[in-house]
Parts: sequence; structure tokens; C-alpha cells
Amino acid sequence: MTHKELEEYLLSFPNTWLDFPFGEDVFVYRVGPKDSEESKLFALIARDSQPLRVSLKCDPQLAEVLREKYESVQPGYHLNKKHWNTIICSGQLDDDEIKDLARHSYQLVAGV
Repeated sequence: MTHKELEEYLLSFPNTWLDFPFGEDVFVYRVGPKDSEESKLFALIARDSQPLRVSLKCDPQLAEVLREKYESVQPGYHLNKKHWNTIICSGQLDDDEIKDLARHSYQLVAGV
């Protein structure tokens, strides 16, 4: 999966938008009112990461299971390690699994 493909998927969720609060090197995907402090981030992608790396919010118990099962799922980089995973998109998880985890992150943050 490419950054562009994942971005299109992330922005397909209701009320989502792209932000750059940490500078041009980190794409931050938010849910909530645009340009509002009420919006919350649900995904981060490092610019030009090879392979693609995406950080997603995750239920803490599921996060542990995924880290034990997959080498490519690591504690969230510069994030709360209990609630965030960074996924290295190296092929260990297929595109549908990554999309499922992105949807899970969105649902946790959006409260749906």
C-alpha cells in the first residue's frame, strides 16, 4: 500500500482532514471540526518513510496481541505506547488488515 492509497482511505471517513501540526514531515489525520482544538488525531504517517510507517490508535489489549504476533507492529513512535501502534507496512500485514486497524483507530477516536 502506498502513502497516497492509505491517505485516500483515511480521508474517506466522515469528518476527517489532514493537518501538519508537527511540521511538513508528519502527515496527521484528524477527526472533528476542521482547525478546531476539539479535533483529535487518529493516524500519523511519516513523510517519505520506506517502507511506509503509519501510527494508529488501538485498544490496549489488541495492541499487545498485535505486537506479539507481528514484528512489523511496534509501540507507537513518540506516542502513548499503551494506546498507539506504529505499523511498518512491509507486507507482514496485508492491505485489508491495515485498513481494518485504521478503521479501528478512527472508531476509537471518533467514538463511533
